[in-house]
Amino acid sequence: MRIALDAMGGDHAPGPIVTGAVEAVRDEPEMTVVLVGERARVEAELAKHPDAPRDRLPIVHASEVIGMEDKPVEALRKKRDNSISKCWGLMAGGDVKAVVSAGNTGAMVASALFNAKMFLPGVRRPGIAAIFPSHQGPIVIIDVGANMNAKAEDLYQYGVMGAIYAETILGVTNPRIGLLNVGTEEEKGTDLTKATRALYQNSPLASQFVGNVEGRDIYEGHARVIVCEGFVGNVLLKAGEGAVEFLFATLKQEVARLLPELPAEVGQKVGGSLKGLKTRFEYQEFGGGPLLGIRGACIICHGSSGSRAIKNALRVAGAMSDDTLTALITERLAAGPKS
Repeated sequence: MRIALDAMGGDHAPGPIVTGAVEAVRDEPEMTVVLVGERARVEAELAKHPDAPRDRLPIVHASEVIGMEDKPVEALRKKRDNSISKCWGLMAGGDVKAVVSAGNTGAMVASALFNAKMFLPGVRRPGIAAIFPSHQGPIVIIDVGANMNAKAEDLYQYGVMGAIYAETILGVTNPRIGLLNVGTEEEKGTDLTKATRALYQNSPLASQFVGNVEGRDIYEGHARVIVCEGFVGNVLLKAGEGAVEFLFATLKQEVARLLPELPAEVGQKVGGSLKGLKTRFEYQEFGGGPLLGIRGACIICHGSSGSRAIKNALRVAGAMSDDTLTALITERLAAGPKS
């Protein structure tokens, strides 16, 4: 499998990006990662890994970078030789099966939208999924930032795509789908959520649709796919990240205060348990969020991603590059809601 990696994307690029690529190809003998970015800087980072399999880490030069502060559409037009556009160009041309970037999310989505031929048949707007933990296992929340002005049809399609991702990538059988709302009662919500609910109830997904789900119920995992608008999803995602950081920083302070009073072996077990617990919540464990609804695979990573997140994102992108996921999305969207 060949994957294009935006070597210049992220707060700390290209160092941890290149390191993540090296670790990924070492773990996956069948993987080739095309590093897209400023050749001299990428070469300098690769030189720090003299034992890296260089034949599976080719470089495609891109002279420009779209920064996190850049306006996506404007930057894509002015910086034509940027690493994000070149990654998409490689996939559009069939040179790679997947794209991974920790760069400007807006530019990643806009670049996909500019390439309408990258949409799967029947897809109105692609959506970004995020993987959250729950008591029942990982859940999919979609959309978390690709589409800020969603229509009911979009939210229905996100449920289709999210359920297929949960099945094929997360291994969830017949995942239940919930619509994020301010209450579980059928009459609650906006015109958009009410119209979306009606679509689900008159579709092939009716048996999987559990209705409205409140924010506090997400982590219970009764619904393994949660559907929402991109604006709401993005706020939810970032609020969740902030809550996790706050919680574990507070726990770390409390444990540090108690450690002198605990036997050494108990202190080690407590520390190990907290580390394992945090791993379940960290975005680096999942790599990033898949952009669903496109031909091929795309993982959009957190801007502060380290090498572990990049390695995991490449692993997931490799799993998604199988045509099974996209074929299922096309097939089930065609079955759509009843008119």
